[in-house]
Amino acid sequence: MSFLRVREEKSTFAQKVCVGRVGKLMRQTAMIGPGARVGVAVSGGVDSFVLLNVLRLRQRIVPFRFDLLALHVNPGFDPASHAPLADWCAGKGLALHAETTDHGPRAHSPENRKASACFYCAMLRRTRLFQLCEAYGLTHLAMGHNADDLAATFFMNVFQTGRVQGLSPREPFFQGRLVMIRPILTVEKDHIKRAARQWGLPIWSNPCPSAGATRRSDFEDWLKEMYARDKRYRANVFGALTRWQVPEGPADGAPRAAGREPDHSGEA
Repeated sequence: MSFLRVREEKSTFAQKVCVGRVGKLMRQTAMIGPGARVGVAVSGGVDSFVLLNVLRLRQRIVPFRFDLLALHVNPGFDPASHAPLADWCAGKGLALHAETTDHGPRAHSPENRKASACFYCAMLRRTRLFQLCEAYGLTHLAMGHNADDLAATFFMNVFQTGRVQGLSPREPFFQGRLVMIRPILTVEKDHIKRAARQWGLPIWSNPCPSAGATRRSDFEDWLKEMYARDKRYRANVFGALTRWQVPEGPADGAPRAAGREPDHSGEA
């Protein structure tokens, strides 16, 4: 039996969905190209951890070289919480920049007078991620937004701001010097959670006191209630938003792999 065959037999459906849909979206949007230097924002949650692992596997599949750097900005509630990430990256030979900040406590302090704690903390974190991208000379910043995030963001914008706006899979910043990418934007949360368990990723709990008590959480709960009424609703929402948000065919200049892609999705 061939080595490739063994790898294919070890892959689960959820793992193949994650790796395959990311590859399809990368080709459709010309997400990255040869020589890309990609920073991966890893919070320690299931989405960003799966994103990091999938991009690591995609490095072995695409017909060009790109580099990865895991970026972890600890919000400061538990300075040692990211130890599992450091150990995992060391074991996989992945470069990691991890630092502890005071973003979380500041967001829950009188310093934050108007914005929600989550909004303020996210703003501080994104600013720091942009600074790290510049310091390391990165060309791309990968974020772990998934298909469920796309749906929640779309409806939040419709109800709260009156705008029809979702999440872009590829978004330039600073006159194009940095491109924010969302490789798992078309992958549902259920597949991500299953794949994370099957890969044995060391996810840790979120120590933020506002976790699960945000406006976004309210919209996510509302969508779950709607999906429970009819099993077609989820597929229809994801399908409609994906067709609207993502180009149907490969973008001009998108790198294309020759022949059938090898399957590395079952690797730990």
